Order: sequence, then structure tokens, then C-alpha cells
Amino acid sequence: MAGWYELNKSSDGQCRFLLKSEAGETLLTSELYKAKDSAEAGIVSVRANSPSDARYERKVSSNGKPYFNLTAANHQVIGTSQMYASEQSREAGIAAVKASGPTTLIKANT
Repeated sequence: MAGWYELNKSSDGQCRFLLKSEAGETLLTSELYKAKDSAEAGIVSVRANSPSDARYERKVSSNGKPYFNLTAANHQVIGTSQMYASEQSREAGIAAVKASGPTTLIKANT
């Protein structure tokens, strides 16, 4: 599965990246970064960490919906998934990030 990163700038000048699936669905959303270079470093971190199952924190939100965080080796959150209807669909989301995360394609909207 070939996905891509979408790099966006918010109205206040901060940057965020999204990891998109081949079908264009958002798989992972980053935090807001003050500098574009920092967001690009976050993308590099997703590429490095996404293949490793140990980097995924499987969580359940306060409303009972499963989701996950992708973390770096220092346990800092790199990106967060959407909320899923089931643990099974969350696992499918993790598999999609593992497959698409290593991509080098970036579409910048900055």
C-alpha cells in the first residue's frame, strides 16, 4: 500500500502533517509544530518508528472508542489515529500505518 504525507500550515502559521492511505484516508495526525522543519522531522520519525509494533500505544478514549498513538524511542507521541469503532478496526489502522509510514512522498500545502 502506497500512502503519502500531507504537510499543512494552519492559519496561525503552525505546521502539521497527516499520513494518508493510498485511498486518501487520514491514518495518523501529528501535533502542531511551530516550524515546518520540526514537522518534517516528525515525518522522518514516523518513517523510522512506524514499522515497529512496540512503538504503538493502544488506547481507549473516555467515550470507549479505541485509538492509538505512534511513539518515538523516547516514548514521545509522534502522531495519533482517528477513533475506531472496534479494537479490530484499530489493529487494521495500525497495519495501514506500518505499511504507509515508510513512504517518502510528501505533498506540501504550506
